[in-house]
Amino acid sequence: MSIHPNWDEIRNLSRRVLREGAPLVVTDDVRALLLQTADEVAVSDAAAALQTDAGALALLRECARRITDGSNRLVDALYRMHRLQDLGDWEGARQEMRDVLAVEVVPFYRETAQGQLDDMADEP
Repeated sequence: MSIHPNWDEIRNLSRRVLREGAPLVVTDDVRALLLQTADEVAVSDAAAALQTDAGALALLRECARRITDGSNRLVDALYRMHRLQDLGDWEGARQEMRDVLAVEVVPFYRETAQGQLDDMADEP
């Protein structure tokens, strides 16, 4: 499994721009951050999006959405999976991870779900 990406910088930028209304100033550092994050969350055409201010803002919004939605989806599914395991419902627990894999696009979250599914392979 890959190392957990550090999304603190993109979360801070997202908070400042999307919640607090600060302008998105696309410096070289911000451009690099957006390109790296877009790669980590499987957003294609990030370089093209960065050609305009509106595109850069949309890219930031999409990266932040994928991080938040994927995290929420995975944490909720992990909670349900553990509850089902405690009840002895291993097939239901596996299905929770399959459901994540059916919709998740962020590679780190997919790897986490697949790892959980693989760990249950020897269970009934």
